[in-house]
Amino acid sequence: MAAWLAGLPLIVAGLVVARLLRRRGPGVVRLLLLADAAVAVAALVVLAIALTAEPSSASHVTAAVAAGAGATRNSAALLGAGIAVAGSTIGAGIAVAYTGAAAVAAMSERPELFGRVLVIVGLSEGIAIYGLVIGILLLGKA
Repeated sequence: MAAWLAGLPLIVAGLVVARLLRRRGPGVVRLLLLADAAVAVAALVVLAIALTAEPSSASHVTAAVAAGAGATRNSAALLGAGIAVAGSTIGAGIAVAYTGAAAVAAMSERPELFGRVLVIVGLSEGIAIYGLVIGILLLGKA
């Protein structure tokens, strides 16, 4: 987790630089300097939070070690629930994007297709509902 937080400013800076290099104009250098300043401030905030954070207590660590296998099973169930919900939601978003675009195109030519188109878009949204149900079932196991 700490490595991710440390690398986050670099990722943001890379995305901003890639975005700015696509543009060619007089304000690119000014925007690039502004983005560098924002990344530097964000890095200093993360550093300040990391330095002022209190270490966790020993009793919390011993309780986690004593839990042992139960903690591993719970974390695996929580991770599986997160993956199920995230994957199904992303898949449903992609499906709705394509079916929604096709539905709008079809309805612009023939408005009487509204009911059929609504069913097709609803079926593609059902993917997210299935993932949510699996996530709830996995949370029940945790």
